[in-house]
Amino acid sequence: MVEQSMWMKNAEADPGHSSWYIERFRTLAATGEDIVGEARLVDAMAARRSRILDAGCGIGRNGGHLHRAGHTVVGIDVDPALIAAAREDHPGPEWIVGDLAELDLPQHGTPEPFDIILCAGNVMTFLAPSTRTEVLRRFRRHLAPGGRAVIGFGAGRGYPFPQFLTDAEQAGLAPDLLLSTWDLRPFRADSDFLVAVLSAAAAPQP
Repeated sequence: MVEQSMWMKNAEADPGHSSWYIERFRTLAATGEDIVGEARLVDAMAARRSRILDAGCGIGRNGGHLHRAGHTVVGIDVDPALIAAAREDHPGPEWIVGDLAELDLPQHGTPEPFDIILCAGNVMTFLAPSTRTEVLRRFRRHLAPGGRAVIGFGAGRGYPFPQFLTDAEQAGLAPDLLLSTWDLRPFRADSDFLVAVLSAAAAPQP
């Protein structure tokens, strides 16, 4: 049994937390706000009809967009309420309830690896700290040859960018590109957001 994520601790402490999150993004979408910038970047990177894993998919805003763009999408999130909203709002992808620290999609009948893994929405900062490197290892195991993981999160959330990059290296993932926004602005030492495009490197350290 892995350490419980900070997201689920928040959800258990506040029974309305997940509902608030769901309605927040439904309202943003209804008012025309851009809530799929992450998916547009991934779509630009992906060959047509790619296999894409939306890791920590939430209510499916990115996975739903990528599905409509013609990709095969699997989304996974630890929060059953968010997965229920994803299934309701974005039919088509496969939506799975599961903890990223125990990611093993062949057990769910999905043996094929992925061309791209998207992990957006500060998901990495909601993981239990003890599981961060293991999550990155499991991302690597689910990548097809030549596949890439695209991970974005903000500063000041308890996961310093240098530590993340060290954890990624230990997990066998090397940075191809570091950005400070989803609209391709370059990463700098003082950037308050990181978008890391990672690919499989040498075999991960034990």
